[in-house]
Amino acid sequence: MNLRCIYCQTPFTISRSEMLGAIVNMNEKNQNHYDAHCPRCRRANSISRQRMELFFPNWREAAKKQAAVPVAPPGPASTSLKTKPVHKAKKAVASKVPAKNSPAKSSTAAKKPVAKKTTSVKPTAKKAPPKTKKK
Repeated sequence: MNLRCIYCQTPFTISRSEMLGAIVNMNEKNQNHYDAHCPRCRRANSISRQRMELFFPNWREAAKKQAAVPVAPPGPASTSLKTKPVHKAKKAVASKVPAKNSPAKSSTAAKKPVAKKTTSVKPTAKKAPPKTKKK
């Protein structure tokens, strides 16, 4: 069902499965409207029960078919569908290790350890000069 949001005028659709669930829910709770939420502004647009039944005339038969279909519990997946995850960390570590003859670093830079600069002097806040009074 194609709809247009009454607030932001964005066109959006409701799937047949959502419509069926809404009609069945409205029938069980004796409601007259369904609130379809706009995907853009997230506001509720009310759709009348009559309009939904007009777009889904054989909803009772579809509800019976849906209730009759057993839902299969998730079983073990076949081994052909299983894949091993790629470990990106191993690839990243391998790519970060530089080669021994890397042209980017000179041989003297590799021999000298880099010393961290430490400052023992703490910055102090400057005091404002004393205010003088006017007479």
